[in-house]
Amino acid sequence: MTRILPSLRGRNRIIIFGVILTILAIALTFLLDPYRNFQFATIAAYFTVTAGLTLLVGQSGQLSLGHAALMAAGGYGYALTANALAEAGVGGIGRFLMSFAVAVVVAGLLGLLLGLAAARLHGPYLAGVTLALIVSVPAVAATFKVLGGDQGLPSPYQGVPTALQSLIAVEQWHAWVAILIAGVLVTWLTLLRNGSFGLRMRAVRDDETAARLNGVPAGRVKVSAFTVSAVAAGAGGATLCFITQSVSPGAYTLSFSLLLVVAVVLGGLGSIGGAALGSVLVVMLPWLITTATAQLPLSADMAQRLTGNLPVLVFGALLTVTILVRPGGLVDLLPTRANQAPKPAPTPTT
Repeated sequence: MTRILPSLRGRNRIIIFGVILTILAIALTFLLDPYRNFQFATIAAYFTVTAGLTLLVGQSGQLSLGHAALMAAGGYGYALTANALAEAGVGGIGRFLMSFAVAVVVAGLLGLLLGLAAARLHGPYLAGVTLALIVSVPAVAATFKVLGGDQGLPSPYQGVPTALQSLIAVEQWHAWVAILIAGVLVTWLTLLRNGSFGLRMRAVRDDETAARLNGVPAGRVKVSAFTVSAVAAGAGGATLCFITQSVSPGAYTLSFSLLLVVAVVLGGLGSIGGAALGSVLVVMLPWLITTATAQLPLSADMAQRLTGNLPVLVFGALLTVTILVRPGGLVDLLPTRANQAPKPAPTPTT
């Protein structure tokens, strides 16, 4: 992509490419059937989350094993606000925007609290705090009945705007919304990653003591990184609630939270492109495995066991192979100018 519009540099280049990729993704929805658009929307929601997570882990060096809890905070914040607004007679785009804003704020505040802890904790201690957070999600949902208990909480149906009803189906509309949110959030994260904030995060990650000696406020950088990542996770959780029209603690388990970490490692830790590849794997690989298993002459009990356990086994095998063979993740397999052989210099003529 560096050969396209070479005159563009810095922030303008990132923004322009973000707009172009978002438009191309929206155009792609016209080629997909409703179910594929639903999968595409889910990938976009996960991409928003994994982009924030790879920024947190890969750039600032803070390991979070409970990012699904931040997604749950965004999902519940969206559902509660949307239900309250629906009862008050508010609908349409206004209800969605207000509900989405509340979801992002709720997740951001939770991330701020975790960030304050992260500024004082390191390594396994920080991982333990985030692990306790995701384990507590079902207990919190069951304790506060307003959250719907184990059954979760439905959110109001958000249909296609009247002006577009003759053009697209509801699944395509959901995909549009998810793509637009991912485009805005990921472009913002890329700007942060490539700017001065990204430099400060990498300085703290590589050597916190040296960073402090050079005037980098390590504690503030850690808190900011966790808050930014939480905002992205909350946006992804709200988008997923918008798509599925419900949120429940069963969707945000420890295994799913660990799967998000596996996704960013498989895609390429610290890489936005790697986060996109990881999101595709999280959605499509279990579906492909389930589809392939259904074609085998197996008993119903065996097929059910494979459906539940085989994707986990495949993800584990992929993670092991990736770490051993390609530690930089799948993104390292993509061609870049850095790994292309330089062209030989022209022979001077006399």
